[in-house]
Amino acid sequence: MNKYKQVVMGAAAIGLLAGSVTESLAQRRQNAHFAPYSSISFGAGTSTYYGDLAGYRKAFKSLVTLPRWNVGLGYTRQFTPHFAARATFTWARITGDDYTFAKSNIEEYLPQYARNAHFRNDLKEFAVTGIYNFIEDGRNSDSRAKITPYIFGGLALVAHSPEARTPVASGTGSDVYAGQEWVKLQPLHTEGQGQPGFDKPYSLVTLAIPVGFGVRYKLNESFNIGAEIGFRYTFTDYLDDVGSGPYADPATQQGVATVMSNRRFEQFAARYKNAPDRYTPLQNLFNNSTPEVQAAISDALTTPVRSTDGKLNDGYLLTNFSIHYIIPSKIKCPPIK
Repeated sequence: MNKYKQVVMGAAAIGLLAGSVTESLAQRRQNAHFAPYSSISFGAGTSTYYGDLAGYRKAFKSLVTLPRWNVGLGYTRQFTPHFAARATFTWARITGDDYTFAKSNIEEYLPQYARNAHFRNDLKEFAVTGIYNFIEDGRNSDSRAKITPYIFGGLALVAHSPEARTPVASGTGSDVYAGQEWVKLQPLHTEGQGQPGFDKPYSLVTLAIPVGFGVRYKLNESFNIGAEIGFRYTFTDYLDDVGSGPYADPATQQGVATVMSNRRFEQFAARYKNAPDRYTPLQNLFNNSTPEVQAAISDALTTPVRSTDGKLNDGYLLTNFSIHYIIPSKIKCPPIK
């Protein structure tokens, strides 16, 4: 997606959020008897990555292949019976692995299996969202609805840094490195970033557009519990360190960087601690296939481009189960006797 479209989407998200707040304030004037209230929340759940290593077109397979975790804190201000604004901080881990995604059907997912890329990424997300409750609250927090379904949308700032494991075999000589250690990928310029004629290194901070829906259940006057599903579409194609650029030239790399770009000829799938043999099945498929399949394997092992699936930026899906504490609007003191 080009930068113009990204800016337009970001502006649209901000506009929607601003519109929600404006409408909330207008409704607040119309609902003079409603007492706004606040709550704080803590939640945890799953996180799922979508991108070059787990495509949008295989949404369900991507969802169930390598789910990870997220935890988060939030502050919500209920301005009117229907509208609220929320600020959240979420720490989420996402991961992707060509071998894991493609091993069930090597021929169908041949480009991925041959590429043999993997990553993990710990995302730190700060988001501001507007919330619309489908069932309105009563006049104050004590009389809020028993069950409240809602939708939300807004804008998020995300810090990230993809990592991958080094190959099973340790490096030697001038290219020494330890085997199967997690290393940060952005400084290694795996698509030649920063070299003459190549793109500049990608940023480790990006914007995202969070949208989703959820439901809250009132336990008592002071607590709610909730469940939520939200998708984040980001403004980067490098949550996974794989864009549409070429493999880096090993002659321009040093140390561990020489092996972290092109991993197509590694014998073992390095993301696994007990790394399985992933190259022998590919050789067996080549030896027992038609000329057409053999040609496809040769193409996958020699293409200069790391990915051809670059029409959409990376994204991630969060599920979250949370508990909410309703902050009392006034401290109730015992009567003086």
